[in-house]
Amino acid sequence: MRKKWPRRVLLAFGWYDYRLHRGIERYACEHGWVLYANLARERVIPWGWQGDGILAWLGAGDDLAEFVRLTNKPTVDFSYRRPYLKFARVLEDHAAAARLVAEHFIERGLRNFAFYSEIDNWSYEERGEGFISALAKYGYTCKWLRWHRAPEYTMSRDQWPRKCMWLARELKQMPKPLGVFAANDDHALDVLDACKLAGLSVPEDVAVVGAENYLLAPEAMETPISSVDTNLELMGYKGAELLDRLMNGEKPPPEPIRIPPSKLIVRKSSDLLAVNHRGVAAALKYLYQHIDEPVRIKELAAIAGLSRRGLHKAFLQCLGRTPGRELRRIRILRARMLLVDSDKKVEEIASLCGYPHLNSFCRRVQT
Repeated sequence: MRKKWPRRVLLAFGWYDYRLHRGIERYACEHGWVLYANLARERVIPWGWQGDGILAWLGAGDDLAEFVRLTNKPTVDFSYRRPYLKFARVLEDHAAAARLVAEHFIERGLRNFAFYSEIDNWSYEERGEGFISALAKYGYTCKWLRWHRAPEYTMSRDQWPRKCMWLARELKQMPKPLGVFAANDDHALDVLDACKLAGLSVPEDVAVVGAENYLLAPEAMETPISSVDTNLELMGYKGAELLDRLMNGEKPPPEPIRIPPSKLIVRKSSDLLAVNHRGVAAALKYLYQHIDEPVRIKELAAIAGLSRRGLHKAFLQCLGRTPGRELRRIRILRARMLLVDSDKKVEEIASLCGYPHLNSFCRRVQT
């Protein structure tokens, strides 16, 4: 009986993400593939490569796209930058990611919105259009802030400060409180820098959410950025699964397969309720900043400039919750975020969220 050789699959990524690689690797291990991943480390195109299939991210690099086209092997592309190349495609669902952000902002009481991106990127266009469409269904409009970046060959040394100053001016002119959806996490950092330059507080004046959750050390940031996890690991797995079918002779699907985002990870940059009542806003800011400390209603009322009864009434009118219930809510939200998004021990998370006793913390989180 003739031995069946393992399938040889090349990873041809013009842009690399370890989560995409991890999803592909998981499928490859389950099915005995041999992966050729040298392009992830070295930008040397393997002209003449002979294998069974290609998993590609054909964003930047015309030479890489030409290599994949000429190799003429079953191919799945994770990018839509070159629609004229008739490859099978598995893509992020950018419209679904945008809907998560729109709903997040609206739930936090925001009514003024902006989308920030650079130009000439298909994924930014899909996210921006999806955000505007999602907000329109709730009756809201959105301003699209587009930065026209200079080409690399003309880029001057003042490119970054000019962009930051332009964005600061735009943000300062817009009504507050404002919710900004940035096209990706790097763009979200641009927004944070611009807010600092403009003297705007994040998230009190401007709440910021990015996309892709490509933050290697979110807890080390001055203002950790909320971000949509676009599910790249699942995208890699599903792309490998589709390539397997193509290598078995199946025809490519006529339309790209879309992978929905897994979740929106809420961090400090958008972790605040926007309210029009100045006293309630001051009390909320205090609660968020002292989430790990005992909070006395008398002190909170003084911060809000209200009586205890007035504070209770104002919270019910603005939030539909008493101050005590709101404190418990934000503590539990913060705890659930830390349980998912950090390596801290449960005891440490309990303490950071204002629960000195682990038993009471566990009861609250589970309810």
